[in-house]
This record gives sequence, structure tokens and C-alpha cells, in this order.
Amino acid sequence: MNIISIQNNIGLPKYKQIILSIEKAIEEEKLVKGDRLPSVNKVCLAFSLSRDTVLLGYDELKKRGIIYAIPGKGYYVKSVETTIKQKVFLLFDELNSFKEDIYNSFLQHIGKNAQVDIFFHHFNVPVFQKLINDSNGNYTKYIIMPTNLNDVAKLIKTLPVGEVIILDQTNPDLKLYPAIYQNHEKDIFEGLLKGKSRLGKYEKLILIFPGFREPLGMKIGFEAFCAQYDFEYEIITEFTNREITLGDLYIIPNDRDLVRVIEKARDQNLKLGIDLGIISYNETPLKKIVANGITTISTHFETMGKILADMVLKGKKEQIENKSSLTMRNSL
Repeated sequence: MNIISIQNNIGLPKYKQIILSIEKAIEEEKLVKGDRLPSVNKVCLAFSLSRDTVLLGYDELKKRGIIYAIPGKGYYVKSVETTIKQKVFLLFDELNSFKEDIYNSFLQHIGKNAQVDIFFHHFNVPVFQKLINDSNGNYTKYIIMPTNLNDVAKLIKTLPVGEVIILDQTNPDLKLYPAIYQNHEKDIFEGLLKGKSRLGKYEKLILIFPGFREPLGMKIGFEAFCAQYDFEYEIITEFTNREITLGDLYIIPNDRDLVRVIEKARDQNLKLGIDLGIISYNETPLKKIVANGITTISTHFETMGKILADMVLKGKKEQIENKSSLTMRNSL
């Protein structure tokens, strides 16, 4: 019990004094990896504390990966790395260049006193559920990218209250959680509106919308724009076995379809920005140079990662919209 020190009337919550005491004991090598901590009951009796107070301190250390619990036996030292103040569970849908930009920016701004474990659910609800269940109680923060998966709000609600941040897409079932998100319905509407002066030379606007990974807001915003400004339009699920007609303008969320459209235009000897138009979703360095420049509607992913880190470090509870913009290039 001599590793824990509790003082009254010093303005520091007693559960935090427990945490600081154990950190100090580890730093001074009074506790080493594998050592057993005093039991919750012993700490309660020694300092006249409630079980909730002691458990709060132990649980915080557990979430940071410093200690672990063996049911029926007690708590043990797992790591002597006490500088880790945040242990973050980061759940993405898939790895692509945009998510990599968010991730790298987040790591850059979160600092060295955080451990970030990244996982992917690949739009698979059972995988999503297993990852949530396995991580529950083991992290100080849970950053979740739910995309458009159905019925995952109830899984997210099993995580500790106040420790969840929603990333990229949110919905009414998750409105109580802090978030950094894109408003896809508004983004595509305003992006097309900004480029409206160039859209008039096209006969038809065509959205390639598979509807599996893509946010539904894209489709809603596209339809609203075409209806309001009287553009002929079409929505297709994929670009295969299709001839490009002169005057088509393709809005393309998926880069695989972008490649298919560019290849087909080449095969038909059609020139981008003259015979057909392309607006791609999500900025990448290659789109600045491919086919003399591809017009994009995109949010700023590095900014999203920076804001996300700030939310974690400062405990912000806001819902922040990360806005998108249209970057005009020769394909339009």
C-alpha cells in the first residue's frame, strides 16, 4: 500500500491521486511489468474511499494500456510507458489515399503522448461489431467512421459515454456524439453550382453511383441540383459496356470508374473538357496532372485530421462540418 498516496483538501480528485501514485511508482521502479497492484478493496479500506473512486482510477490506467485486469485475481502492470496519456481506437471503413491523409495528419497533430491503433471494418457489419466489442473499455477515445452501415448506432452506444467521436459521415441516430464530418448533400450541390457556368455546354449530367460505399447525400444533392437548374441527368451504378455520348458530363465518386471513363474516352478519341466532361470526387495529387487535370469536388483531408486531433486533446464536444470545394481543371 505504500505505493499509493492520498491527501485531503489539495484540490486534486482522489482517483487522479491514485493514477499519479501508480505512475510515480512505475517511474521509480517500485512497480515493474507484471507486478500486482493493491486490490480495490484494500485501497478502499486504507483510505476510506468508495469503490467507484478506486475503479475510476484503475479503469483510466487500464484504458491507457498501463495496467490490465484478470477477473477474480486483480490488476497487474502491463506497461511501464507512463507517458501515454491517450490511447485511441481509430476505426476506418477502408484504406485509401484520402483516409491515409486523414490518418497521417491526425498522427502529426496528436503528439507523441498518444498511442493510436487503427482498424478497418470494410463495410462489413459483423466485422464492425466484433471490433467494437473487442475494443470496449480498452481505450480513452473511440473514433468511429460508421459510413452508411445500417444499425451500427446501437453498437456505438455500447461504448463509454463521452469517449466517442464520429468521423466523416454522421446521421440522426448519432447526433448526440461529437463529430468531424462532411455534408455530402450540400457539398455536391454547391460544387456543381460553383461550376454551373461551364455545365451549360453539356447535354446530360451523369452520376456514377454504385450506392454501396458512397454516401447517399451525394445522390440527393445531385438530384436536387439537376431539378432546380433544369439539367437533364442520369444516375448509373457502374460504367461498363457503355459508349460515351458527345456532351456527357460524368460526376464520378469512385476512382476505378474514373479510370474506366478516361480509358473509354481515349478509345473513342474524345477530348476531355471538349467532347465530354468529368468531375471527380476527392482530391489527390495525381488528379492535378492526369489527362491535363481532373476537376474535383473535395474536402481537405489534412484539415480533417488536424481538427480531429484537436478534439481529442482538448476534449471538445462539437459537431464540426469540414467543408468541401470545387477545384476547376481542364476536364470541365
